[in-house]
Amino acid sequence: MKILSSRFSKILLFLDRYFCFRQCLKISPLFFVTLFSLISLSLLLLYSAEGNFTPRCFRQFLRFQIGLGAMLFISVTPIRLWYSFAYGLYFLSLGLLLLTAVCGHIGMGAQRWIRLAFIQFQPSELMRISLILGLARIFHDAPLVDSFDIQNPSAPSFLQKLILPSFFVALPVLLTLEQPDLGTALLLLLSGGVLFFFAEVPWTFFASLAVLFSAALPFFWNFLLDYQKKRILTFFNPERDPLGSGYHIIQSKIAIGSGGFWGKGFLHGTQGALDFLPEKHTDFIFTLLSEEFGFLGVLVLLILYGLLIFFNMTLAFQARNTFRRLLILGMSLSFAFYALINIGMVVGVLPVVGIPLPLISYGGTSMVTLLISQGLIFSAAFYRTRWRKWTD
Repeated sequence: MKILSSRFSKILLFLDRYFCFRQCLKISPLFFVTLFSLISLSLLLLYSAEGNFTPRCFRQFLRFQIGLGAMLFISVTPIRLWYSFAYGLYFLSLGLLLLTAVCGHIGMGAQRWIRLAFIQFQPSELMRISLILGLARIFHDAPLVDSFDIQNPSAPSFLQKLILPSFFVALPVLLTLEQPDLGTALLLLLSGGVLFFFAEVPWTFFASLAVLFSAALPFFWNFLLDYQKKRILTFFNPERDPLGSGYHIIQSKIAIGSGGFWGKGFLHGTQGALDFLPEKHTDFIFTLLSEEFGFLGVLVLLILYGLLIFFNMTLAFQARNTFRRLLILGMSLSFAFYALINIGMVVGVLPVVGIPLPLISYGGTSMVTLLISQGLIFSAAFYRTRWRKWTD
């Protein structure tokens, strides 16, 4: 028995050394309360949208379980593992985007998905994670603040150090626009921009990009598809085509306004029940929340999102090195952009670009990748590596 006990202890010690399970105990219980509150709200809204407990509700809960398992597994893996795989995952995601352009599944006029047997996923969502990982490693290995080394004139200049990360952002953005998927391309651009900002890129770089973008805007307009042009024009004047391109946003505003402060009550929303709300289980699920639960329900959702983002941001400022800090900041603010773009879209302050409401909208790829992102945040924040390169 002593021999078995000794061997069992050695096995546990080995697992704890390479997969630090004790770090899970450091995760605040408030995080899990917030997370389960969001998925409960998602299932509640899907039940209302479907009018019953349909297979869609079951699939949403199953995807949450898969994502939760992936989050917990990734959170106990060594962060140096993800540092080592950062470039490989980026180029794998880039290859999947190229494969999508060649033989991807077409749905609703867009070629955004890859279908494998009964599984269908969106590679651009995986690219969001890979892009943040790749950029975090680039800026960790070659800090921009060391670009002006007087004692070493042969050192790479500031502009030379920005060439690789700029290509890292531009390639997936262009491939995603080609699908076409303007919303995810915007999300990739913002996620990359956040890492450039926190890597201490000077303001002159962003100002130069803004000038170039403004100059290229007329040319960019010509490359947009007709429905994308209509969406942008509808953003400025939804009433120009109330039964066509402006229908979605007009009905969304009606539903949000009709909810008032308290809402009409669960399963008592008229716009949703009468099928006036478009895509009420995916991109426009926020309108269903606003109609049935009113401003109070929206406030609860914003508080839950705020707690999740605040919890992650505090971890970022406690990070031990550049890779960890940029990884946590990128994942956290990418989640925030998800929520801001979707809510801004459905209330009419942003064009309709097809971004789901994080952890609420129906969708497997978005749900799983967001929880994987959270697992990477925990791995970066809590794992105590013994690798010399990671000590500050």
